[in-house]
Amino acid sequence: MLQEFNKLMDYIETRLTEEISGKDISKIVGLSDYHFKRMFSYLAGMSLNEYIKNRRLSVANVELNNGARVTDIAYKYGYQSIEGFSRAFREWSGFLPSEVAKNKIQKSFPKFSFFIDIRGGISMEFKVEKKEKFNIIGVSKRVPIQFEGENNAIIELAQSITEQQRNEMHQLADLYPHQVLNVSYDFDDGFLEEKGYLTHMIGFATTKENPFDDLEQISIEESLWAIFPNQGPFPVTLQETTAKVYSEWLPSSDYEIADKPGISFTKHNGTSENVYSEIWMPIKKKV
Repeated sequence: MLQEFNKLMDYIETRLTEEISGKDISKIVGLSDYHFKRMFSYLAGMSLNEYIKNRRLSVANVELNNGARVTDIAYKYGYQSIEGFSRAFREWSGFLPSEVAKNKIQKSFPKFSFFIDIRGGISMEFKVEKKEKFNIIGVSKRVPIQFEGENNAIIELAQSITEQQRNEMHQLADLYPHQVLNVSYDFDDGFLEEKGYLTHMIGFATTKENPFDDLEQISIEESLWAIFPNQGPFPVTLQETTAKVYSEWLPSSDYEIADKPGISFTKHNGTSENVYSEIWMPIKKKV
């Protein structure tokens, strides 16, 4: 997988003045646009869009120092106006393009290369499990994307569940963990900048079909799942484990992400200091 990531970095370098499509990205790395961008964010500490923007501005800095006109550089790197380019360049470098051109100010942002860095020798507990086709039945809502802390929109969704809906879900729940699952899917394109929305479902796993008008159902085909148990302060431990799954475990494993919803559940015990959770990542063997 790291080989594919580095191949993409090379591809981006040859197309800094062109539009880089999600379809091209998916073809190179062998993952869906959504899953790749999420993994890139955890590995790189920034979104792919931010990386591309920084590389463009870095190369633009070199060209300005070599005597290129600000107007030419602005349009060359995809900006619709000199003002827009100048604003972005100043936010990145702290200087206006004209100042850089005049005073030969140097600022760079090197091309990324990916490699495995073994740190600390800390093992990560997980298991790979094949699950037959199952349904998740519950309630869902489009909620704002949020990486850290508790998502108030998800809390509001949970609080909106009626006693009747809760009883109906419990009637249907016949699969592990026999308790509430949190399911996320259909992310908007801007999710890595915490922009846009995703669909979040709160429900139960079941082999049954949904007979109730006030509940919804999604079906998940037979798949392999990597399951990561974790325990500690909630939601920090759950979020940190998710980051490690993407940035450490996945790149060095024999698996890649399958295009299915992400699932987690948490056993709340009345305190948020020592909470047990599981992350279920849909996976498939690397080709």
